[in-house]
This record gives sequence, structure tokens and C-alpha cells, in this order.
Amino acid sequence: MVSEVVSIPSRVESLAKSGIQVIPKEYVRPQEELNGIGNIFEEEKKDEGPQVPTINLKEIDSEDKEIRKKCHQELKKAAVEWGVMHLVNHGISDELIERVKVAGRTFFDLPVEEKEKYANDQASGNVQGYGSKLANSACGQLEWEDYFFHCVFPEDKRDLAIWPKTPADYIPATSEYAKQIRNLATKIFAVLSIGLGLEEGRLEKEVGGMEDLLLQMKINYYPKCPQPELALGVEAHTDVSALTFILHNMVPGLQLFYEEKWVTAKCVPNSIIMHIGDTIEILSNGKYKSILHRGVVNKEKVRISWAIFCEPPKEKIMLKPLPETVTAAEPSQFPPRTFAQHMAHKLFKKDNNDAVVEQKVFTKDDQDSAAVHKASEKDERDIVAEHIVLKEDEQDFAAEQKAFKKVDQDIVLAERKVLKEDEQDAVAELKVFQEG
Repeated sequence: MVSEVVSIPSRVESLAKSGIQVIPKEYVRPQEELNGIGNIFEEEKKDEGPQVPTINLKEIDSEDKEIRKKCHQELKKAAVEWGVMHLVNHGISDELIERVKVAGRTFFDLPVEEKEKYANDQASGNVQGYGSKLANSACGQLEWEDYFFHCVFPEDKRDLAIWPKTPADYIPATSEYAKQIRNLATKIFAVLSIGLGLEEGRLEKEVGGMEDLLLQMKINYYPKCPQPELALGVEAHTDVSALTFILHNMVPGLQLFYEEKWVTAKCVPNSIIMHIGDTIEILSNGKYKSILHRGVVNKEKVRISWAIFCEPPKEKIMLKPLPETVTAAEPSQFPPRTFAQHMAHKLFKKDNNDAVVEQKVFTKDDQDSAAVHKASEKDERDIVAEHIVLKEDEQDFAAEQKAFKKVDQDIVLAERKVLKEDEQDAVAELKVFQEG
């Protein structure tokens, strides 16, 4: 039975430390979201079944063409089949990574009252800083996490005034780590570009290049939960970013929806988890996958993760499949949208209850009928196919048909105008609510 509480502490950490044995109903997820949740420590030990691939980047820049090509092929295969991987020998020192972890952990070890000095103000659109997710999902439920969110690169776009002053090493360690992640991203973009038959600098250019690609860090803090079988740290979603790089404190919790089942990622020492985000999936016309994933919690150990989202500029770039990825046999799967419009579209879809968790609708344009399939690789906890809607009924789906067939620029502009309404609010809200 779920407890009835009059007032819930604003921070999950405070709630977890209050001694409760039954979580408030606001944190109990719908039953359909809880499939596949068991003891995360036992799940992480299992060796049978699919496993998230581990990619060794030691030879990513090898002067030996064949050795370099083998590394590139392995990374491409993981991006095509999974959209997520453990990166080892990534070139970022263990010492720097440990500094980043110590700094983040030290901040979250501060009293809640001290952390509140860095609190964000979601109501006013200020999403940077210390916070907890509000009930914005279709089911209205909360997530079992607190977080700290801030832009970490480029340096001229940071707001150091909201960065933690304690510990003293937080700013220098995080700043250096962000620079090195940005350099790693360049190498990954190059490999993915080559994998599509493009010039190696193409994808990086398409997502904004060194000047405009934003790196946003979100430190996720998942307190111990007395009823982990009923809660989620982060609900099922795909990342809107181009790439996401994740560190964690070696406590399991990440699950990927692969081949219609939830797969628990193992804790690989000295690795960085990398996700392909929606942005790269769109540019590649679905050749690279943005996989559905979620964060589960446990009653034994606090879990902390450090996610850096590499995001294109909100308005400068029109996200759509690159011409080289579109053929008669593989038509465009995605309508053109700015990054801001893509985020708003996902939020609006979510709020409108367009799908059921762990289901995704792929409507294929086969000129005869629409085939509906359950799948795992895309979209929010509502898991709806936002991007492969090609139904033959043109009267009902004229807006999507025009995007795929590129027939009328005026109609496209009209669609963009509609999406633009209230977009700033939606984007600000989504920044915190969906990236995780």
C-alpha cells in the first residue's frame, strides 16, 4: 500500500533520509513502466543475453590504416546496432575522471540547505543549477533523483556564477574534463561521418562545430530508495542530443531497451558510456540509433552519474536527414525541424499521451497498409514514433507527408510557425525534464 502524505520534501535526498519505508504515491510509477525491474545488482551480474558493447578507442587514430579501420568499424557497428557503448582507452586520464567524481560527490555530500543556494527556478525558465524533477510526465509521477545542471562548454557560454564553489576543485576539474570530452566528441563525429561515407568533418559541422555545439552537464544523484521496485530514477526516454557521454560511481542502474527487453548495463572500470542521441539519428536517417533507456534505483547504495549532452544550437541548424543518407529505397524518415522544435515536439507528444510505455509505433509507407510494431529503440517514456509516421491517409497526415516529400516550402514554414508557439517555455522545461 502506498502512503498518503500531506507534504513531500522538495528534494528526494531529504525524503530518502527521513526514514520512510513506503514511498509517497507521487513516486510510484504506472505498472507498465515497471516491467523488467528486479534487483539491479543481480541483474548487473548476469552474463547471458545481449550485452552493451565495449569499444576500445586505443587505435582510433592509428597510423596503420587497417588497424584504424578495424577500430572505426567496431564503433560504427555499435552505433548501428545499439546506439550505446562503453568506451575504453578513450584518452581521458583516470586521475582527471576521479577529480570530477570527487568534486561532484563532495557537492552532493553538502547539507541540502547549502545546496539550495544553487537552486534553479524552473518556473521562470532558469533550469541551470540544483534541482529536482517536477511532475511533467503524462502520468504526472515524480522521479527518484536530484540533480545539478549547467553548461560546461564553450567557455564563453558558461555561467560560472551558478557553478558550485565547494569543493574548490569543482570548477577546474569540470572545466578540464569538458574540454577533453569536446575533443573526444570530435573524434567520434569523424568516425561516424566516415561510416556514412561522408567527409570526416561533416557531422561535426552539421551539429554546430566548435563554436556552436553546446556541452551541458547534468549530475544525477539517486538516493537509496526503500521500494526500488516501484520507482524510477529517470523514466524511459531517448536523448535529444547529438552524443551523450556518461560517467558513474560504479553503481549499476542504467537499462537499455534492446530487442524488446530491458538490458542492464554492466559497470565497466575506467570506461565512459556513450549514447547516440536523436540529433545524430536524424542526420543519419536512422542508420545510427538513439536507444531508449532509463535509470533504476536501489535500496542499498546511492548512485551518481555525470552526463554531458553535446547539443546543436537551438535555431541555427535545420535537423533533417543528410541528402547522402536519403535514397529511393531509404526515403527520409524525419521531417525538418530545428533542435528547439524537436525538443518541443517531443514534449508536446509526451504531454498529449500519444503512446504507451514500452511500445513504439512505426508506420511504414508501403503503399498498401500501415504496419504497427512494438520496438525498443526510440522515444520518450510514452515511446511514440514521432519520426516514422508515413501513413497513406494524406487527408489526415498532410503535414507529415509534405515534410517527407519536400513538396511545399510554404507549408513547412507554416508548420514551423505552429511549433514555435510557446517553444521557449517547452524547451526550458524539457532541458531538465527529459535529459537524463
